[in-house]
Amino acid sequence: MPALPTVTGRGEFDVLVVRTDYHDDRAWQDVTAALTQPWGDGRYEAHLHFVDDPAWAGASVEEVLHAVRADDELAVVFLADRTTMQAESHALLAVTTLTREECADDEDYERLTEFGREFRTVPAGVHDVHANLSIGNLGFEEYAAWAHDDPEGIYRPF
Repeated sequence: MPALPTVTGRGEFDVLVVRTDYHDDRAWQDVTAALTQPWGDGRYEAHLHFVDDPAWAGASVEEVLHAVRADDELAVVFLADRTTMQAESHALLAVTTLTREECADDEDYERLTEFGREFRTVPAGVHDVHANLSIGNLGFEEYAAWAHDDPEGIYRPF
């Protein structure tokens, strides 16, 4: 796959959602409609930056992480992949952008990735995850653990 385009124009507090599956435009419309709904019991406006460019079709997690690595303010990226488009819940793939080098030590990284570097979340959980990771209120590993405990392996806000 050729190098992915640079992601530009994302606001500091915008959730980054990258579309990597282009088989079902109707499903994508459903995903974006769900993501643009106010969140936090309707108290907060959704702030999103969508990457909707067929150049990203079929991009792997590692390719997406490589393409967004220059964004120092980004703690998590959400992928709308084939699973997202096919699942009734439209659960997106949440992937931490933190690397072993950015963690204090190996033990810190092991704690962060105890349940892996990724998990699925329903669209209603995307803003909660992004906001809390951005301000350091909760850690990626906590959301990954909640997803791990769900029978379908999906984080669902409380």
